[in-house]
Amino acid sequence: MHLEILTPDKTVFSGRIKSVTVPGSRGPFTILLNHAPIISTLESGHLSLSTATGDDMLFVITGGMIEAKQNRIMVLSEKVSIAEL
Repeated sequence: MHLEILTPDKTVFSGRIKSVTVPGSRGPFTILLNHAPIISTLESGHLSLSTATGDDMLFVITGGMIEAKQNRIMVLSEKVSIAEL
């Protein structure tokens, strides 16, 4: 799968991943390979991902939205910062 995490002024992350977990408006959810298409709003909180090479990364987002379809995922948020694992 390919994930892009974008803010209004930059691309925070762009790359191949195994999974991503986001703070959805109705609770956290995880997107894995071949997930059904989805568009959802996001709450402020932690976004965690596992890269295709097995590295884990953690970000803090200030809400936003996510779209996933055909193994391409886009996260849009006003502010994103890298958090400590």
